[in-house]
Amino acid sequence: MKIHDLSPAAGSKKSRKRVGRGIGGKGGKTAGRGTKGQKARGTIPAGFEGGQLPLMQRLPKLKGFTNPFRVEYTPVNLDALDALGLDAVDPDVLVARGLVGKNEFVKVLGRGSVSKGIVVKAHAFSASAESAIAAAGGSTEKVALPFAVRPPAQGNQHTNR
Repeated sequence: MKIHDLSPAAGSKKSRKRVGRGIGGKGGKTAGRGTKGQKARGTIPAGFEGGQLPLMQRLPKLKGFTNPFRVEYTPVNLDALDALGLDAVDPDVLVARGLVGKNEFVKVLGRGSVSKGIVVKAHAFSASAESAIAAAGGSTEKVALPFAVRPPAQGNQHTNR
């Protein structure tokens, strides 16, 4: 049994303890906060360190770089192409068979092998995949990406307004 498995008995209706409701009974006056001191009074912000510069302010901000023009490919391996049993494979066929999502760029990788010569059209190929397809008597053809120079920027960009 673990702590998250514990629950009240079926039919029990005990309500939570409401403190700070007068001096009658427990939980009155100081309401379980003890006497005096900062913790006995108002709220303290999360991460407050008694006036010392908090850890979140001491740590450096915005490290690294994320390229907004990165092209993300969906990998498809040779063994997956061979399992299809087709003579010609292109991104539309892969979408129809559920190997890649719609509007995704396909990169063929070299895991596995191809048993017969197939014509493969994709957005990118690894060197090992290209050589394996050619060795099996097939051919590769690169499909052009839908943008001329680079993809449109993704994410939040700082703009001059």
